[in-house]
Amino acid sequence: MNAADLLFELGTEELPAGEITAMAAALCQGVTDGLTAAGLPFTEAHHFSTPRRLTVWVENVAIKGPDSEQHVVGPPVSAAKDDGGAWTKAAEGFARKQGVSADDLMIVEEQGVERVAAHVSQKGAQAAKVIPDIIANAVSAIPVSKRMRWGRSRDEFLRPVQWLLLIFGDAVLPLELFGLGSGRDSRGHRFHHNSPVTISTPAAYQDAMREVHVIVDVDERRARIAEQVLALANQDEVVALSDDLLDEVTGLVEWPAALRGSFDTEFLAVPAQALISAMKTHQKYFHLNDANSGALLPAFITVANIESQQPEQVVSGNQRVIRPRLSDAAFFFANDKQSPLISRQERLGSVVFQHQLGSLLDKTRRMVAIGRQLAQTIGADETITVRAAELSKCDLVSEMVLEFPELQGIAGAEYARHDEESAAVAEAIEYHYYPRFAGDELPPSPEATAVALADRLDTLVGIFGIGEPPTGSKDPFALRRASLAVIRMLIDLKKPLSLTKLLQEAFEQHTAELLPDTADVVSHYIIERLGNWYDDDGIHISVVRAALAAGATDLFDIDLRVRALAAFAKTETAEHLAAANKRVANILAKADNIDGIAADPKLFAHEAEHILLEAVCRVGAALAPLLADRNYQGALDELAQLRGPVDTFFDSVMVNAEDPAERLNRLQLLNGLRALFTQVADLALLSSAAE
Repeated sequence: MNAADLLFELGTEELPAGEITAMAAALCQGVTDGLTAAGLPFTEAHHFSTPRRLTVWVENVAIKGPDSEQHVVGPPVSAAKDDGGAWTKAAEGFARKQGVSADDLMIVEEQGVERVAAHVSQKGAQAAKVIPDIIANAVSAIPVSKRMRWGRSRDEFLRPVQWLLLIFGDAVLPLELFGLGSGRDSRGHRFHHNSPVTISTPAAYQDAMREVHVIVDVDERRARIAEQVLALANQDEVVALSDDLLDEVTGLVEWPAALRGSFDTEFLAVPAQALISAMKTHQKYFHLNDANSGALLPAFITVANIESQQPEQVVSGNQRVIRPRLSDAAFFFANDKQSPLISRQERLGSVVFQHQLGSLLDKTRRMVAIGRQLAQTIGADETITVRAAELSKCDLVSEMVLEFPELQGIAGAEYARHDEESAAVAEAIEYHYYPRFAGDELPPSPEATAVALADRLDTLVGIFGIGEPPTGSKDPFALRRASLAVIRMLIDLKKPLSLTKLLQEAFEQHTAELLPDTADVVSHYIIERLGNWYDDDGIHISVVRAALAAGATDLFDIDLRVRALAAFAKTETAEHLAAANKRVANILAKADNIDGIAADPKLFAHEAEHILLEAVCRVGAALAPLLADRNYQGALDELAQLRGPVDTFFDSVMVNAEDPAERLNRLQLLNGLRALFTQVADLALLSSAAE
């Protein structure tokens, strides 16, 4: 037998659900990297995890790595031999390092220099000897958010480690970690089989664990939870089977058992999102909605980590637990409604937004001013926009949002409706936080969009203005997300708005001393984010750079250019014109004093020059109305007509003519050609990868 399976299990106390899968993946990566570095090939690696274990199974690991022959080159002969021809200490040290005698050294020539060399034979690694060290290194490299110690040991890990299993083939390999020695015993389910489980071989591991009520495969466990939860919904009901909650619950159980419970219908008077938050965030329950109306139903589904012989008792216990949470939400909602939403505005003055930029009340006042200007610019109702901006942050000091932070905006909208504010104002309050993440919906009205933009623009300008832009993974004010939100909203408005002008208007509302070039810096930062945004749409970065080279700061205009260019880049003509543009750009980079001067047809010596000039003039005339209408697809189609004249020119004409006047004239002709193209985009920046 030349290969065997490897199985390692790190048994622990319950690990945090949100970290388990990533930790198991990191452990697996560490093991496979170690095997590769040791020269031990394998076929496939798998990682498993539950709240109490991280496991790696690697199939067909070579029992012994292949022997290798290596030719190692050392110092030059001038340093390796003395004047008498004897080996120097440098040569002897080199030989010793390679494990050979100095007499075994040879002389080779490398790049015209004679050097000593050694022929080294290296035995392949014995898997059984190196695997324990590989495992130890992989465990130490697992990313752990917060380490702890237990007992008298100085060892640290996220949770106390209880057992180690390490099998290679059918044999246990010795490993000492965390004061424990490895064996072939795992542990069963904490309640159904709280005793050791002997694993005979790695291949038998999953079935053996399933026998003791532990599903180690995350995907299998996740699928079983989803199946059980969906089965508990009636025909006219829909389960909110969100991926994030499903992932979290999967990380909380080893043997899932879904159960259905209910709560009093009186709680349905509370905003649905508050009830959902209490169930989902605090209790990890799946909620149900009416399939026809979409209304929240007074029911939930919980996933237990045990198959109880009295499931009704488990359900009853969960119903007792959720009632106080829902009662809290109902109390906060009723209590908050006793005071008008606007009455909370002054309390925002005691909440710091950022110590240099003032309080949330200061931010609210800036949002009102920015929102008023935006409403006028984008055609939103100014009265609605201003009122929504005034109320937008008031719910942040409500009892409901202090207890359920995820209800910001939602609670404000509910309280606004209770105060008989208009439906449009309430909608703008709720949706001014949108989009909250990539792919999220946009604000549904111009007024909500104006308030949402005012919020983001104020934050971006303020934080950049005090010199605290995002660095690496540090982005406490979520400026990257805010930038992408601004991009999406401005493009969706389909209006010619200057990003720099909008930022400058936001800049002017700040009373704090901000850096004078803040608007330009933030504009550049936002436009830099376009590459990532278009990448999600499968548009190559070179297309974005080519479009941005035209110098536009109107995001809607940029989007039209990018999408037209992305389609054009897939054509054969684009490839030819991109190559020609690169050639022209390289030629013009070495030229001086050609801007603003037109080519003189009287100096043309070839028919190809006349043809190109005529084509440039013809296309230039056709381009003007297309550019005025932002019809960039049509403009690119017109530019495509230049392919033939450009190819003919370069086939027939030598640009660097001996006659200085002819040479300058041809450079001026090419400069006119390039100016024509760059009105749409700089095709010289297009990459073949964009196709």
